[in-house]
Amino acid sequence: MNKKLTLNLDANIIDFAHSYSKKANKPISKIIENYFIELKTKSTPDIPKEVAELCGILKEINIPDKKELRRQFHEDHLD
Repeated sequence: MNKKLTLNLDANIIDFAHSYSKKANKPISKIIENYFIELKTKSTPDIPKEVAELCGILKEINIPDKKELRRQFHEDHLD
């Protein structure tokens, strides 16, 4: 069952919403509905999507400890 919702937004945001809606070929209400569905189902709401995608990216890479990094720096830059 659909219900009506009234939003008060800045005029520039409304203009952008109309422009985006036309480019996406979707009604503004559907775009907003999909956004709230994504927020509702998100497992980590405090972490932006772009950051969450980076989680675990360095898991397989062996990162040297601080002493090793310092040794490498001194060898590369101070010799």
